[in-house]
Amino acid sequence: MARGGPLIDAANALTVRWAAAVCSPAQSTVLSGAGVWPLLGLLAAGAAGPGERELRQAIGVTSGDPIDAAESLLEEMASAPAVQSALGLWTARRLRLNPQWAGRLPAGTRGELTGDPGRDQELLNAWARERTDGLIPAMPVEVDAATRLVLAGALAIRTTWDEPFSEFPTPLTDGPWGGRWIVALSRTVRTMHDLQVADTPGGPLTMLRVTGSGDLDVHLLLGGPARMPGDVLAAGVAALAGRCSLTGGDALPEGEPAPGVVVRTMESAVLGDVMNQMVPRFTVTSSHDLLATPQVFGLQSVMDTARGHFPGISAEPLAIDQARQNVRASFQARGFEAAAVTAFAATVGSAPPVATVKVKYVQVCFDRPFAFLAVHRTSGLILVAGWVAEADEAAVPGLPSPRPARPGRPFGRWGGS
Repeated sequence: MARGGPLIDAANALTVRWAAAVCSPAQSTVLSGAGVWPLLGLLAAGAAGPGERELRQAIGVTSGDPIDAAESLLEEMASAPAVQSALGLWTARRLRLNPQWAGRLPAGTRGELTGDPGRDQELLNAWARERTDGLIPAMPVEVDAATRLVLAGALAIRTTWDEPFSEFPTPLTDGPWGGRWIVALSRTVRTMHDLQVADTPGGPLTMLRVTGSGDLDVHLLLGGPARMPGDVLAAGVAALAGRCSLTGGDALPEGEPAPGVVVRTMESAVLGDVMNQMVPRFTVTSSHDLLATPQVFGLQSVMDTARGHFPGISAEPLAIDQARQNVRASFQARGFEAAAVTAFAATVGSAPPVATVKVKYVQVCFDRPFAFLAVHRTSGLILVAGWVAEADEAAVPGLPSPRPARPGRPFGRWGGS
């Protein structure tokens, strides 16, 4: 892919650091570094002292105007037809903002906190629902009488696959998901260009691109069984940025050349190589407390409520007492959808046909935990990243227990009936 640029690279680097800090092998996780990055830029522009330095380092903008950088990233997201993004700022009635900072926010961003926590919370929740088409039902922060400012960003993604999958229940016979029936998504294509294997320091990484409408791709990443989620995601980002050598699906040798990949020569009535893709359907929902890993976001100093940190925003001393993100991603037979709402709250400081020709048959199966990246195709910006520790289980009464797969079956651990 290797598009990007300094701004895209900086935002993607935040995603990688965050994933390394919070993803664990046994728990599904989804996050949006792109949803946090512009907000950190706006905060950095209003901060001073150690808080400003830490925020700038977190977003990779050590010089120059952080608001310009934030605006550029928001414009990049807005250029993708599959993406809707929004920015919101609500302030207490008596809080006077620095006009040089507030005047640079997009039109329609400003709102007011009435001082009634219940009423204000419902206002913020409604904004989150509306800006994400209902995928995120509530604002991740909670306001109270001491809340002076809420800065929030919303991101919603919807794409339809260029080629849809078929959906059906299938048994898995071994591995972490063995002994279960899951909802499998399958499709067969006659092109290999969406499958690549990256040569990474941690071993080969299988990368399957699923292309969608609106300039959006979802990349599915499968590493070795013992590989950690953060390492898989970091390797995938590096590969997409052109920092790893890649082998295309059409150049893979026979056998099992990469995780989840089997290559064979088969007889076919139709000329042309064939790739079967099998992926579990999944939905992942996460709620993140950014203050639990403040070093990732440059929030170490600005959390200190004993003093103010944002003289560029207001003369009233302000400190960050809440910073959260709620995010959801769903991979389905016909498409992908995801949404994230990130908010900062500031308080006062203190069956085979007849064979005629031989063709290459490639099967790629994601039948154990794997990672994914939802990427703006044109810029290379990672909008959402995640780890799938659990697939959607098939809820069909009376399904028999999966039996071990017979040797030589083309689907290996899938379909052991």
